[in-house]
Amino acid sequence: MTQARQDITVEIGGVSRTLPSARAGSMGRVPLVEFIGDSEFTKAVATEMVVMIPPGTEVLLTVVTNALPLAHELSHLSGLPYECVRKKRRPYMQDPIIQDAPSMTLGVAETFWLDSPHAARLKGKQVAIVQDVISSGGTAQTLARIVERSGGTVSGYLAAFRQGESALSLPFKYLEKLPAHI
Repeated sequence: MTQARQDITVEIGGVSRTLPSARAGSMGRVPLVEFIGDSEFTKAVATEMVVMIPPGTEVLLTVVTNALPLAHELSHLSGLPYECVRKKRRPYMQDPIIQDAPSMTLGVAETFWLDSPHAARLKGKQVAIVQDVISSGGTAQTLARIVERSGGTVSGYLAAFRQGESALSLPFKYLEKLPAHI
């Protein structure tokens, strides 16, 4: 990683990207990872991450928005199905699982929603949680609670990047560490 004018450059799978910095609540400026709209980078990262999927995993779980392209590509490469937790209720949802998320890195508390037909697909399954960036661990912990409430078991936690040190002792696997702030 090199630092220039508050930007960080990363290279994964032969694909290089300069991550601009963005203000994130009380954390100051942090590197901003974007998978949405960048299929080349997403595919390179997923290709490197696919080996991190724990043995026995049957389903991948992620949350909208930025991690969604990554989970989709991991699903494509591994042959595993994936489910996606929403950040707002959709009119079509039937008896969704609703889970409040703690105040996260950006300083915004959220509520996560998983429609009951999607939750049923986690029941009795080994589920790997997929994220773009793991920071405090709050999102991962919330997703794990949704897996448990759906009747599944968490097989592991995967992220493309880790940022800072998590206060939670979850066993994360990640490709590269980013600075907590720049």
